[in-house]
Amino acid sequence: MKHLLSATDLDASTATLVLDTAAEMATLAGREVKKLPTLRGRTVVNLFYEDSTRTRISFEAAAKRLSADVINFSAKGSSVSKGESLKDTALTLQAMGADAVVIRHPASGAPHRLSTWVAGSVVNAGDGTHEHPTQALLDAYTMRSRLGRLAGLSVAIVGDVLHSRVARSNVHLLATLGAKVTLVGPPTLIPPDLRTEVSYDLDAVLPDADVVMMLRVQRERMAASYFPSAREYARRYGLDGPRMRRLPDHAIVMHPGPMNRGMEIAPEVADSARSTIVEQVANGVSVRMAVLYLLLGGKS
Repeated sequence: MKHLLSATDLDASTATLVLDTAAEMATLAGREVKKLPTLRGRTVVNLFYEDSTRTRISFEAAAKRLSADVINFSAKGSSVSKGESLKDTALTLQAMGADAVVIRHPASGAPHRLSTWVAGSVVNAGDGTHEHPTQALLDAYTMRSRLGRLAGLSVAIVGDVLHSRVARSNVHLLATLGAKVTLVGPPTLIPPDLRTEVSYDLDAVLPDADVVMMLRVQRERMAASYFPSAREYARRYGLDGPRMRRLPDHAIVMHPGPMNRGMEIAPEVADSARSTIVEQVANGVSVRMAVLYLLLGGKS
């Protein structure tokens, strides 16, 4: 594996290798010295054209725990804001000898383009409304850690699927790993191109769900026409206490964050024992360590 641009890049054996490697990396978190010398002398560049505190810090922590040198490149206030193109930036990174570039970009497809311009590995940390493959990997890792398996799980992904790169990557990866995915939300927010089961009725889906993944309503990406009001959305598609109690006893609740508490998820649900939201953040570091290790660790 040279790059990680899309969840569709991963077959079942490669995805499982990432999850198994992440499980080994997670054992480091309990050690006094949390670093491995694996990527000493390698350079990882975080190239972020969109704000993302959690994902950037997660990749930075992952690279540093593997002893890589990390360069954080924020497009705000840089030469990018003066009009430098992605290709010019790529050539600069190439000249600096970047072994891996982790990129988040508002344009779908930007990581693919970048991968044609740099010699190092490219990791897609979110491109437009397209994909976010490491988030899908950390979600799958969290499900497997909590429930012991992925094959045969029934996963409901609920909310603003249309604007969610997390949902797209999860649909692809979970199908590859044998889980059954149902997309739930208002018809205006379910894209027609994702080939998986769809329901517009959250209450009907809950009793059979092993996992409920609530998505953030991305109000910054939408006009007001997708649903009547925030209150109406919360009433039909928000996960509150009574709805949570309709889930099977073993079921877990996930959210990629950041949350709109009280809109798509109630505080009592977000803070409950079923919630994996804090675990997902911790697991993200282990999974991103695994990805960087597998992309760069085998190279001289």
